Amino acid sequence: MISIKVILIGSTLDTRMTQQTQLARLGLFNAKVPRYTSYPTAPHFSTGVQARQFENWLKAVGTGEQISLYIHIPFCRRLCWFCACRTQGVRTDDPVRNYLRTLKDEISHVATTLPKDVTLARLHWGGGSPSILTPEQIADLAFHINSLLPFADGAEFSVEIDPNEVDDARLDAFAAAGMNRASIGIQDFDPKIQKVIGREQSYEITHEVIGKLRARGITSLNTDILYGLPFQDRASIMDTTQKLLDLSPDRVALYGYAHVPWMAKRQTMIPEDKLPSAEARLTLYDTARDMFLAAGYKSIGIDHFARPDDGLNLAHKNGRLRRNFQGYTDDASDTLIGLGASAISRFRQGFVQNVSATASYLAQIRDGSFAAARGHAFTVEDKLRSRVIEELMCMFAVDLAAIEAEFDAVPLDLRSELGRVQQKFAPYVTLDGTKLAIAQQGQSLTRMIAREFDAYSMDEAGHSLAI
Repeated sequence: MISIKVILIGSTLDTRMTQQTQLARLGLFNAKVPRYTSYPTAPHFSTGVQARQFENWLKAVGTGEQISLYIHIPFCRRLCWFCACRTQGVRTDDPVRNYLRTLKDEISHVATTLPKDVTLARLHWGGGSPSILTPEQIADLAFHINSLLPFADGAEFSVEIDPNEVDDARLDAFAAAGMNRASIGIQDFDPKIQKVIGREQSYEITHEVIGKLRARGITSLNTDILYGLPFQDRASIMDTTQKLLDLSPDRVALYGYAHVPWMAKRQTMIPEDKLPSAEARLTLYDTARDMFLAAGYKSIGIDHFARPDDGLNLAHKNGRLRRNFQGYTDDASDTLIGLGASAISRFRQGFVQNVSATASYLAQIRDGSFAAARGHAFTVEDKLRSRVIEELMCMFAVDLAAIEAEFDAVPLDLRSELGRVQQKFAPYVTLDGTKLAIAQQGQSLTRMIAREFDAYSMDEAGHSLAI
């Protein structure tokens, strides 16, 4: 068992107070900016990209290419009030059965459109709660996928598991299907906080399910917790973090709770007057981060932590860390195909998102069409700015000259923007020629700094706090 205690006293506390004052001066506690899991961000997708582009981009995937596949299962037995994902609650299995029949049709249509010999380097089932499926449905869906798109050597198959919605038979089915990484959302272990966010999941049941996963040979474990939840304070997040450390996950995502009730109506159930201030959110993050680092985890980007031997940390060390809609990843595939309602695909040519409403998705696939509803075709400028933003988000540094060398022709000169950004965020940003770097003390500003290289207009109302 790992036991970590973080005590801030004397000069350390004074230093952090001074740092908060400087960060406040730079606008950290008021800013609302994208999370930059894509560039351009999803609000800039348009209906100019639909089924025809999706089909053409599928056909343009390289013969024998290794791709990633995301399968979206949008159902939950209960809806968590904090969640802003596209999900729906179900009380019977009929909607799930109907959805799976149509999803399999979509998988078949995509597989027959792709060139020959395409294999899966990554397969991820997300939601919603994929563990809502019965053992028979798990086996059937996995067989259908792999009969059409087989795994490449060393492939990773990960599934989001809800400890409240899984049993031995389902775990057996996932293991038999080849799942070798599990992802478990925790949010917070405090019963009071769990109740107020509509996500009651005890430490005991989480510990039990993780033990069962490991007993089945599924040793790679991702977890995530949230900071910024109602009633959270330093003591509660220390307790949750300690419990999480006792579970010994390989990777941890420490996400800031995004309170966007105008987008996710269920969040109106969250008492806004009990949410911590932006300044308190930073303290919560710093507290948990210090505990992860003291326990030997390596910091990855703005909100992930990984064991030294985990692939995420190795990718970070080797400069291969990437960022996509699931957050930070060591996935090297250039093509990510998202299937199911609202799922997003990324091709070399651009993004495509399926229609979000489940009924519309079912109708379009059953009509023999693809369900692509909107997207974005990359310009050369998009690709350049995307690389700059991704490097900042992944490495807290960017060498513009090195990125320019990746292009046959550079569409614009960003060098003047480097100087402007350095001046705006001094003393936390340094500039050496074309190399911009964010100091460790200023890494909480990273999303704001990335925003400076975003050429698209932004409605702050559509985004969460920068911290």
